[in-house]
Amino acid sequence: MPRIALVDDDRNILTSVSMALEAEGYAVATYTDGASGLEGLTSDQPDLAILDIKMPRMDGMELLRRLRQKSDVPVIFLTSKDEEIDELFGLKMGADDFIKKPFSQRLLVERVKSILRRAQSKDTSSSGNGSTAAPAAGEKKVLERGHLVMDDERHTCTWKGKHVTLTVTEFLILHSLAQRPGVVKSRNALMDAAYDDQVYVDDRTIDSHIKRLRKKFKVTDDDFDMIETLYGVGYRFKEQ
Repeated sequence: MPRIALVDDDRNILTSVSMALEAEGYAVATYTDGASGLEGLTSDQPDLAILDIKMPRMDGMELLRRLRQKSDVPVIFLTSKDEEIDELFGLKMGADDFIKKPFSQRLLVERVKSILRRAQSKDTSSSGNGSTAAPAAGEKKVLERGHLVMDDERHTCTWKGKHVTLTVTEFLILHSLAQRPGVVKSRNALMDAAYDDQVYVDDRTIDSHIKRLRKKFKVTDDDFDMIETLYGVGYRFKEQ
């Protein structure tokens, strides 16, 4: 049974999110502030942590900073803020995803499932003995498109040799586009690639992810223009 740590000073969120996760079979430990959350996550490391940003005693950013000194546990941030600088700062420190309040319980559960599957896949691929590691590496789990290199198992992405930090959702959207350069992917197709089962998101959600993807790559390369928009149709990764 995967274990989830939930840290939030809003008791209504602690209750509702715990119920949603427990209904999916997860064991949930809750903490009402960052300081107690850090103590709990350090002494009994979960499989995934969900952290609020604005909390008493220690905010979520500081909690993540201290946590990353000891652990690489996947982290999802819950935030009521709409400031992109906070999101980029959190991703730089090692957050896996952001969900803005108010959010649907279904969306959060699906994000949790997706990140846990990726984490479990990484653990499985790295736990084999020496005799099987080499063949696994040779199965071409790395997608290369010109200057873009995406390692699915390690969840890493580089552009012109420089690391670009992506959330799980951003990674899946970009991977879907880059798999077939020149082919237009509709927003619905990108939703299917990024969200497991049936997560209900609107077109603007995909547009927001694309906007953040472009911004992140432009930080590395101001001339980045590989993601093209076909208005009324969708997006495509430019052929080189």
